[in-house]
Amino acid sequence: MTTDDGFKRTYPQVDDWTDSRELLANARKQAEERQLDDVFIVDIDSHISDGGNWPEIMDYVEDPVIREAASAFGDGSKRGAFLNGTDGLQWQNVWGRIPHGQGLKEAVEESDLSRETILSRRCMDQMGLDYQVMFPNAMLFLGMHPVPEMEVHLATAYNRWLVERVLPEDTRIKAMMYLPFNNPMEAEKTVKRFLGKPGVAGFLVTSSRHKPVHANEYMRLYGMLEEAGQVLGFHTHLNWQDEYTSQLNRFISMHAISFVLCNLVHLTNWVINGLPERFPKLKVMWIESGVAWLPFIMQRLDHEYMMRTSEAPLLTKLPSEYMREMFYTTQPLERTNETLLAATMEAMSAETQMLFASDWPHWDFDLPATIWDLPFLDEAAKRNILGYNAARIFDLEIPEKYRALAAE
Repeated sequence: MTTDDGFKRTYPQVDDWTDSRELLANARKQAEERQLDDVFIVDIDSHISDGGNWPEIMDYVEDPVIREAASAFGDGSKRGAFLNGTDGLQWQNVWGRIPHGQGLKEAVEESDLSRETILSRRCMDQMGLDYQVMFPNAMLFLGMHPVPEMEVHLATAYNRWLVERVLPEDTRIKAMMYLPFNNPMEAEKTVKRFLGKPGVAGFLVTSSRHKPVHANEYMRLYGMLEEAGQVLGFHTHLNWQDEYTSQLNRFISMHAISFVLCNLVHLTNWVINGLPERFPKLKVMWIESGVAWLPFIMQRLDHEYMMRTSEAPLLTKLPSEYMREMFYTTQPLERTNETLLAATMEAMSAETQMLFASDWPHWDFDLPATIWDLPFLDEAAKRNILGYNAARIFDLEIPEKYRALAAE
């Protein structure tokens, strides 16, 4: 059937090729019911279909040998060339019960626009977003790549593709540049090369990796980002190959723990080694592991610090106080116990430190109503989390129609 939103519905059949406007039909319904089109909303974690765009991205590889070798993959299509995916993801779609679990494969109209821009616009329109910040998808595994220099080749190609091909097409689309974090010098070159390019909102570490964030070799990189006023994001990911997580026998178990474990390790190293004291103006953001882990690690580190202060000599206040100065994203927001969630948001100073994230098109994505419907937040807090906090730290221009409320 055809509806007034202009596209043909394929219900009851929903599969990998279903139009994302159809998958997000309830998002549009929620936005209209709550008048969210009158609310400034920034989604700071939306994943691009870099797997689907991989053949195009491979054309941006600068090393001619690597670029040519990519043609040997995917029967000449270049699909999946040199990526470092994990077999664990095959369990993600629950044997087909999460139809788009393996990525969006829908058709797009013929256009000069990139497929990514078309898909992004469909998502923004359905959810009622004003900006969408993109992250890589298939590249989230590159931190564990067995060939370290391959991360540099692929990161550079991906960043160039975004800056030269996608970002100029729509000013509502922003991106954080992938930092090849296993090679600190190359990460510094990435900052110098892409800093200030239109649409670049900050820089990103895909943090499923075994590199200690407090290693001295990263200090110059952090100093560069701090001086430039840039956001440094740490985006977690699953890793079923770690010794601990490899003991888990279900995707649900690994997914619940692996993302959080990643942040627990890197954030603990960040705080205890005094990086907030060394780089007090650096805007650090922890992405995609919900928020339930925050009160745990706040209490745990405060408790240990009070007993063993000498092991963290750079700190001048409690670890939890540094954590309340960092930034955190919402998705996946744990909502099964609102009393605990309210206490968590209070502990982390959510009104100023939390940013809305959908994680679209991943299977566990959240909609803006996830925040708007929380009964214990006042309207000002909801508006901050949904958009104004992001505008502040990413220096995004707020459209005229929202500015009066932003000034309150």
